[in-house]
Amino acid sequence: MKQKQWRGHALRYGRYSENSAVYVVTGVTHNRVPLFESFTAARALVKEFYRQPDDAETWAYVVMPDHFHWMFQLGSVGLSELVQRVKSCSARHINQLNQSAGPVWQRGFYDQLVRDEDHILKAARYIVANPLRAGLVTRLGDYPLWDAKWL
Repeated sequence: MKQKQWRGHALRYGRYSENSAVYVVTGVTHNRVPLFESFTAARALVKEFYRQPDDAETWAYVVMPDHFHWMFQLGSVGLSELVQRVKSCSARHINQLNQSAGPVWQRGFYDQLVRDEDHILKAARYIVANPLRAGLVTRLGDYPLWDAKWL
């Protein structure tokens, strides 16, 4: 069976960003390498989510072994610029930690505009339940790489 090809480079076409809107962004590691099995590497990414206080207010996230889901309210910067900055800075830190060089992330990212309160809660539940659905843990409290502002 042929593995599904990630087409992140095609996702940027038609992208529109709206200041103060809530987005869910998904980013995937290069070649789906499970870089975030390393807790230290995963925390380097999480730090970047919170390092953008004027440009994004983090509402929820989960870091899986080979991807992340991040829900945030966008500030005054464009969506693509923000995600590029987070991916670039985290890649630099992760490469330093691993004493390596080269790509950390697949090109592009998937984004979804969250339109209303019901959608926000459904998206947040989906995000934080990822480790359960993937079979990484049997109780969400056992997985250390997620958070939601409602807790």
